[in-house]
Amino acid sequence: MLLSQGKLRQSTFILLLAFVCASSVFLFKTDLWEQLPVPKQLKPEKPPPPNPTPLYKPKPGSRPDITDNFPRAATAKSPSDLPSIPTWNKPPEPHIHETTPLLIGFTRNWLLLQQVVVSYITAGWPPEDIYVVDNSGVMQSNQNGLLGLQNPFYLDYKRLTSVLGIKVLTTPTLLTFAQLQNFFTYTALEKSWEHYFWAHMDSPAVSDEEYEEEGQGYLSLYMRAVTVMRETMKPEYGPLAARWFAYDRLSLVRTKAFVDVGGWDTLIPFYMTDCDMHERLWMKNFIIKDAKAGLIYDVASAVDDLEIFYRRNSTKVKREDKDPPLVEPPAPAVKPDGRNSPEYRQLLQKLDEMQRAKNEDKAGRNTWQSAQQGGQGEPFYRDGAGFEQGISMTMNFGRDVFEAKWGRGPCNIREAGLTEDDAWRVVPGWEKEEVQQRAREDREREEMERLKKEKEEKKKASG
Repeated sequence: MLLSQGKLRQSTFILLLAFVCASSVFLFKTDLWEQLPVPKQLKPEKPPPPNPTPLYKPKPGSRPDITDNFPRAATAKSPSDLPSIPTWNKPPEPHIHETTPLLIGFTRNWLLLQQVVVSYITAGWPPEDIYVVDNSGVMQSNQNGLLGLQNPFYLDYKRLTSVLGIKVLTTPTLLTFAQLQNFFTYTALEKSWEHYFWAHMDSPAVSDEEYEEEGQGYLSLYMRAVTVMRETMKPEYGPLAARWFAYDRLSLVRTKAFVDVGGWDTLIPFYMTDCDMHERLWMKNFIIKDAKAGLIYDVASAVDDLEIFYRRNSTKVKREDKDPPLVEPPAPAVKPDGRNSPEYRQLLQKLDEMQRAKNEDKAGRNTWQSAQQGGQGEPFYRDGAGFEQGISMTMNFGRDVFEAKWGRGPCNIREAGLTEDDAWRVVPGWEKEEVQQRAREDREREEMERLKKEKEEKKKASG
C-alpha cells in the first residue's frame, strides 16, 4: 500500500515537471512569455528624462575697453575750458535772424557721437542750435549719470550740455529710424520750426577751407548751409521738401512737406523707409535737391583725441640737460594754426582714411554699432549681440513690408509707373511675366463668366 502511494507521487511529479517544461518551451517559442504578468516589484523602472537645461551660444570674444576721445573735455567745466573754435569758422554774433536747429540722433557709441558734435561746433554751427536726441531707450539713465563708458548706450549728458554747450532731448523709449524721423518732425512742430537740419551721428563734418564763395569770400560749413537755406526759402524756389548735403549725411528739411505726406511710414522701421518717404515726396511734386556746404565723411571709428578738430599747433619746449628740472617748466606755448594749414590737411587725410576703412571693411559698414559689450548690471542693460540681432531681424522685416506695400523690391517705384494711390493695392511681384500672364487669364475668365451670365439673364427675360 505504501509502495503504491510512493509510485503515485513519483508519477505525479514526473507529469508536472513535463508539463512545466513543455509550457516553457511553448511560451518561449511563441513570445507569449513576454505577456505574462510580472510582479510589480520585479518590473524594471526606466529613470525619468532629465529636465531640459538652457543651451548657450559661444561667448563672444572679449574686446578692449574704450577710452574717452576728448581728454581735455573730461576736465573742463564749461565751454571756456575748451580750445577756441578756429576764428574763420566762428558763428556770427549776434545769431542770424533765422533759426538753424541741427538734430543728431543717438542710440549707441558715445565716441562717434562726441566726434560728430565737436566736428559741427568747430565747423561753425552755433552750439546752442545743436540738439542731440538721446534715443538709447534708457529713459533718464544718461541724464542721471547711471551708465558707464563701456555701456554702448552711454552718453555724457553733463559734458554735452555744460561743457560743449548743446542741448539734449530724450525719447521716451527706443525708436526705430522711421519713428525717430517722425520725432524730429514732431519736435519741429512743437517748437514752431518751419525748417530744420538733421545729421547722422557717424558723419563728422568739416568746413572746406579751400572754398570761397564768389562775391563773399570764405564761408564756414555753417554759413554755406545757411546760404542754401535762404535760397530755398524764396517763393520762386518752389515746394521744397529737403536739401541733401553729401546725400543725406546732413539734410535740410521743410517741416510742412514732411507733414503733408503723412510723415515716415513706421511700418518700415529701418532700411527702405527712406526710399518710401522720398518717393512719396516726389510723387507729390516736392523738391529734393543736392547741395554743398563742406566736407562730410561717413566713418565707423573715431580719432583718438578730438582736439585735432580745433587744430592747434603746439610748440614744445626743448631741453638739452638730462637731469630733471628743479622747477616745473611752463606749459607748452599753444597757438592756433591758420586756415587750410598742414594740420587741417592732416585732419582731412585722417578722416578720408577712416571713411575708406569703413567702406572696405569685409565685416560690413556698420560694425561700429556693435563695437561695445559692457553695461552689465546697469539700468536697461541689453545683451549687445542680441540687440544687434534683433535690429537686423527688424531691418529684414521692413524690407518685406516695403515689397508688400509697393509690390516690388527696388526703390525706383515712380519709374515703374506707381503713384501714391497704388500703395498696398498692387499684386506682389506684378512686374513678373508669369504674374502678368496669370492676371490676363483671370480677366479673360471673368469676362467669359460675365458674358455667360448676361446671356442667361437675357434668355430668362425673353422666356
